[in-house]
Amino acid sequence: MNSIIENLLSGQENLDNNLDSLLLNLIKNFLELLLQSEITEFLGYQKYNTKGNNSGNSRNGSYNRGLHTKYGKIENLNIPRDRNGEFNTALFQPHQTRDQLLEEMIVMMYARGLSTRDIADVIEKMYGHHYSPSTISNITDIAIEEIEKWRNRKLKERYSVIFIDGTSVKVRRDHVDNESIYVIIGIDEEGYREILDFYIAPTESASVWEEQLSKLKSRGVQQVLLGVIDGLPGLRDAFLKVFPKADIQRCVVHKLRNTASKVRKKHLEDIMDDLKPIYKALTLEQAEKALNEFIAKWQSIYPEVTDSWLDDKYDLLAFYKYPESIRKSIYTTNWIERTNKEIKKRLKPTNSLPNITAAEKLVYLTVINYNDRWSQRRMKGFLQAKDDIIQLFKERYQ
Repeated sequence: MNSIIENLLSGQENLDNNLDSLLLNLIKNFLELLLQSEITEFLGYQKYNTKGNNSGNSRNGSYNRGLHTKYGKIENLNIPRDRNGEFNTALFQPHQTRDQLLEEMIVMMYARGLSTRDIADVIEKMYGHHYSPSTISNITDIAIEEIEKWRNRKLKERYSVIFIDGTSVKVRRDHVDNESIYVIIGIDEEGYREILDFYIAPTESASVWEEQLSKLKSRGVQQVLLGVIDGLPGLRDAFLKVFPKADIQRCVVHKLRNTASKVRKKHLEDIMDDLKPIYKALTLEQAEKALNEFIAKWQSIYPEVTDSWLDDKYDLLAFYKYPESIRKSIYTTNWIERTNKEIKKRLKPTNSLPNITAAEKLVYLTVINYNDRWSQRRMKGFLQAKDDIIQLFKERYQ
């Protein structure tokens, strides 16, 4: 490697080729150091230490193998072995010749609409080694297996809140058209978020939502305090059919948008100001008083609007039953909409996704990324409300 550096500094060889060679050699040396550390930890003694005498196992030389990485192929990577043949590195699986980053990139390109032949060509140009289209297909099929395992994983028994919301994306079946992605997110009693499941269907309907919620129940979800939903017809009844003891919270922001579309522009600012005390009150009593004042003021001008708020009163104000510290997190589906926008952004190649399988692969990659991040971060206010939430579970599901 010193000769490479000397040539690089003197400009005697092609700059790009030397950088690639230098980087690969650095990675190779680093991996081999990690491998030596691993076998030392595995055996329990340093190389040449007499502690290994008569220990029942010892080093037994090494073997060489190649490893394809995102930076190119590492030749003759030195892998240590033990006499009993029990040592396996955690860096890669036995007989694995590709690193995980490269496989993830292949799955990502496939999900974004590239054909297996296109991906094989890209990989060859980028890394200098060739994957056949059949090899690419085998790699991407791994994602399908992982999706099935993920969809059948056991879920927790209790979730304080379950948010449901859909978004649309263009997908090809026999032709390109909008399809609905059903996304279900739960907040457990500790306050941690998790995307519990997703489903892609031609249209969004309450019956499909009921089916997806029932699947959650079959996977272990038995107790739910609150379901946060939008105004899709039949959705309230579908949720309560599966979780009859849950409260329903209609998204207040959706309701405000709907109201804004039904009033004249000259009244819009005043109406929005009069609605604000309803969802920003400190207590349920104050919110109800503000609602009554809104109805009295605007009923003669916009009777349909005021009747609508009165009809949905209990679902719009359900969040007041819960601790004040979490109310801002549960009265709207806004933040799940932000999640859906990110999913939709990932699912937006040039025109449309080539098929449902490709769409599911990319949604899955996005979902597990979110769940990994969320598992490290509790939702704001839920730690403070933990005792109250546990008490609510006891009272409702005694």
